[in-house]
Amino acid sequence: MTGVLRDVGLNKQEREKVQVERLDIPDVVAITPKRIGDTRGFFAEVFRRDAFAEICRGADFVQDNHSRSAEMGTIRGLHFQAPPFAQAKLVRVVRGAILDVAVDIRTSSPTYGRHVTRMLSADNGTQLFVPAGFAHGFCTLEPGTEIDYKVSNYYSAAHDRGLAWDDPALGIAWPVTHEKAVLSAKDRAHLKLAELPACFTYRA
Repeated sequence: MTGVLRDVGLNKQEREKVQVERLDIPDVVAITPKRIGDTRGFFAEVFRRDAFAEICRGADFVQDNHSRSAEMGTIRGLHFQAPPFAQAKLVRVVRGAILDVAVDIRTSSPTYGRHVTRMLSADNGTQLFVPAGFAHGFCTLEPGTEIDYKVSNYYSAAHDRGLAWDDPALGIAWPVTHEKAVLSAKDRAHLKLAELPACFTYRA
């Protein structure tokens, strides 16, 4: 699901270094840093605070997480942290590929309960900015997939929450069948959308 390509206020020099794309829920943004390559490989500025501050709505990233999934078809999510430990995320793949998913769980939002997806891979270099107020998850498309993601708040076990990945009300077209999906026991036990307590309120 893609939207209109926008520069979100970046100057010309910054626009030459990063491609920015709003998705169907405009608060979720796909970001593809420019790669400079030759026969040896490539170089890319995958994060710059000055350039990303506008794109990521001023999110102050305080922690980096690294995740490895051994099997193709591994689903992690849908996760979020409740306030006051809500997290915005900036997700990128450093090995393999994923289908990345963000679900709007902000009450009163015009897109409440809707989701957007984007394929992120080590090859395409695209990152996904997921603001606070969204449940986030992904499914691995290759074995041995690794992701590195920034978060805007520290992990808090007391505020760790989840949304059922297979809730029919969400209508997510996962690239794996229910029987073959690889999940933790914790991720299999998350609440459905209709059961989810209100944690976030939409602000236009």
